[in-house]
Amino acid sequence: MWIGGGSGAGKSTIGRRLAARHGLRLYATDDVMPDHARRSTPEDSPFLSEFVAMDMDERWVNRSPEAMLETFHWYRGEGFGLIVEDLLRLPREPGVIVEGFRLLPHLVRPLLAMLGQAVWLLPTPGFRRAAFESRGSLWEIAGKTGDPERALRNLLERDRLFTERLGGEARRLGLRVIEVGDGMTEDELAGRVTEAFGL
Repeated sequence: MWIGGGSGAGKSTIGRRLAARHGLRLYATDDVMPDHARRSTPEDSPFLSEFVAMDMDERWVNRSPEAMLETFHWYRGEGFGLIVEDLLRLPREPGVIVEGFRLLPHLVRPLLAMLGQAVWLLPTPGFRRAAFESRGSLWEIAGKTGDPERALRNLLERDRLFTERLGGEARRLGLRVIEVGDGMTEDELAGRVTEAFGL
């Protein structure tokens, strides 16, 4: 089962909760990003290579959110094949919940035996910012730049654009999306994802 979506939507929280409740394995794609970066080459991941060569201001301050969206390596699907490689190495039992923003609908769709095996969580900008603030991670990246305020604006706008893109792509492919808005509780979101998977 696949839980994709925008940053700050609760993918990791819900994935852990469902895996524990139903005795499933959890594969968090964020956790393996360093490993996947090491296993990538400039030939198969040119956007990653360009990103690694940039300093923090080049990444987050000096470019537009639109440019950041179009050139961010994981948003381009680089490394997705490594996710599949990892999953194929896992035992067949128990089932697996795969979660993370790297799960792009057009890449996941061909792997589904049934459409009900995947869902994308789409946070509103307000929900995303509140989630980052509650985690204490709002300034984690932006605070390492020369202009934290501008970097944060760029990051939040890039994430908004990415979430919008995910939603449009998932809907066009007939895949399930859940809007995650202000005031939605963890219990409510877990219930909706559980229902989507038919657990």
